[in-house]
Amino acid sequence: MPSRPLHCAVIGLGVGQRLAEAIAAREDCSLVALCDIDPGKLASAKERFPQAAVTTRDADILDDDSVDMVCIASYDNYHFAQTRQALLNGKHVFVEKPFVLYEQEAREIRALLGQRPGCRLSSNLVLRTVPRFRDLKRRIEGGELGQLFHLEGDYDYGRLAKIVDGWRGRLPFYSAVHGGGVHIADLLMWLAQDRVEEVSAYGNAIASAGSSFANFDMVVAALRFRGGAVGKLGVNFGCVRPHFHRLQVYGTSATFENRPDAALLYTSREAAAAPAALATDYPGHDKALVVGSFIDSLWGSAEMVTTEDVFAAMSVCFAIERSAHEGRPVRVDYI
Repeated sequence: MPSRPLHCAVIGLGVGQRLAEAIAAREDCSLVALCDIDPGKLASAKERFPQAAVTTRDADILDDDSVDMVCIASYDNYHFAQTRQALLNGKHVFVEKPFVLYEQEAREIRALLGQRPGCRLSSNLVLRTVPRFRDLKRRIEGGELGQLFHLEGDYDYGRLAKIVDGWRGRLPFYSAVHGGGVHIADLLMWLAQDRVEEVSAYGNAIASAGSSFANFDMVVAALRFRGGAVGKLGVNFGCVRPHFHRLQVYGTSATFENRPDAALLYTSREAAAAPAALATDYPGHDKALVVGSFIDSLWGSAEMVTTEDVFAAMSVCFAIERSAHEGRPVRVDYI
């Protein structure tokens, strides 16, 4: 447990701005440094956080012994090297998803954490903070849905330009599964309180055809859970609709369906029986809750997204990506 306020730094000031705000608002933390390759973003951040040093060099933060924790919100292809360097220098790491791009990188980070038992790692699996999904989890744990036997989740991104025109499309490898599907993989396992043991996936790149993007922009996977439930995970970057997390959870006593306006809870098989409308907030997710929970855990509190959760979700995604490319079922090898 820290004996003084945590000295925290943020690398990447896109979404990282929100992480910096969450840290600066805490009395048990001191936001000491900010990094971005864009001088304009640094200048703007310096105005908002005058107490923090600013730099365009990530090494100024990663190699600074006075920094206790680093939030990594840079482009995805930098996550592995920055996380690795931070852990080598004994820092706690909160990293945006996906925390790595490749399975071997995840294995190296897992080994490094084993060598640094005092270091903690978490990632921004933010769907756990959605009020509607948190309410659903309470209902599941309270027995309202009975025994779960089927779960479906889709990450409808609705932002094709992100991979066709943005930096993701310029990377040698970018996975829609790793970047978006990881949210659904974590959400389904969190709700089911179970792990996926096998996946069978298919993908295509019809929506991004003719662009520089060189991977599937649409993937759908059948899932088999250890406890006997089955599921479906979809990730769709090319869909013509606003960003949405479609979710259906089937239990022996009730069925939950997420819709943009309200969720529906069916408790009867009779057509005349109207479902209950659950008007809990959606999306309403809050990145500050996840990084705040991570910081609280450094002081001894329970953690919203554990290191095990991060590796479990990515392990499922690695299996889905492999299955989609190899055209065969793949067992999940948890890292």
